[in-house]
Amino acid sequence: MNVSDAQAVATFGAGCFWGVESRLRAMPGVMEAISGYMGGPVDDPGYAEVCSGQTGHAEVVQVVYDPAKIRYAALLAQFFSLHDPTTLNRQGPDIGTQYRSVIFTHDEIQARQAQAAIAALQAAGRFPRPIVTEVLPAGPFWRAEEYHQRYLEKNHGGYCHLGDNRITISELGLE
Repeated sequence: MNVSDAQAVATFGAGCFWGVESRLRAMPGVMEAISGYMGGPVDDPGYAEVCSGQTGHAEVVQVVYDPAKIRYAALLAQFFSLHDPTTLNRQGPDIGTQYRSVIFTHDEIQARQAQAAIAALQAAGRFPRPIVTEVLPAGPFWRAEEYHQRYLEKNHGGYCHLGDNRITISELGLE
């Protein structure tokens, strides 16, 4: 992926990537949202392999954004709004390690902000159970097959479980 000096990258795993991609893509300042896989040792895995749970990868969305137009904190707020970060390896009916809640960070600033956001949400008791979201350094990103890109735009009857927690930047303590 080509990213200019005026752009930044963020990567989130919040369950099924179709809905996450659609919602992140719609945010002003997001230039691209790409469905893919990250977090496992297998090179260039396919969807069937990832769904088997044997590759160690999570379904993720890699976001290219303009930090002059949208802050990483806003992306974090949307991430926590879209899923239940307290369920281990599950989002709605989707079960398996590929559906885990994970933030893959691309630099130390993202790592600090992600950890601070989790701490703030925990301290505020925003969720009824402990947050299990992993914060890990980004590794290789493997773009998902083309039929997964913009899936909900192409398949209007498509379904993807999404939460609607409506988390704000101020709740993350990152103002």
